[in-house]
Amino acid sequence: MTQASHPSHPAVDRVAAALAARGLTPEITWFDDAVTTAQLAAEALGIEVGQIANSLVFTLDGEPILVLTSGAHRVDTEWLGEQLGGTIARASKDVVKDATGQVIGGVAPVGHPAPVRTVVDTMLADHEVVWAAAGHARTVFPTTFAELVRITGGTPHAVEPAQVRAA
Repeated sequence: MTQASHPSHPAVDRVAAALAARGLTPEITWFDDAVTTAQLAAEALGIEVGQIANSLVFTLDGEPILVLTSGAHRVDTEWLGEQLGGTIARASKDVVKDATGQVIGGVAPVGHPAPVRTVVDTMLADHEVVWAAAGHARTVFPTTFAELVRITGGTPHAVEPAQVRAA
């Protein structure tokens, strides 16, 4: 993992600019190799897998939707679709690229060509610091659950029924 000198990448530059526009200037960490799973990213950072904010793009009734989920969870698309009043399906790589300007494996919560409806997994709130992709499969940045909700304009929501907590 390297943090000092790193290559420039247009998608990462857009993410950094989007974060700065929202008042954040986190250190973007560049890994020596791609970390394409939450488990690999957690191992590289020396953290719990639940601290990884996976950026998953689906479609909700045909429109792109970004689900930021804890790396320790799987999105129950049937259940979440019902909760959101529609049908969720996995987005194709072309839909992901068109909606976010980024490729699968490096999709960030921000830096997209246009706003994307976003759901933020409430279980990310269990961690003081969470890590999200920064526009490339070799990049991440630290943030918090509250910041993810704020910078994305996202809706906090469970992503699987087992996560629903008693009030």
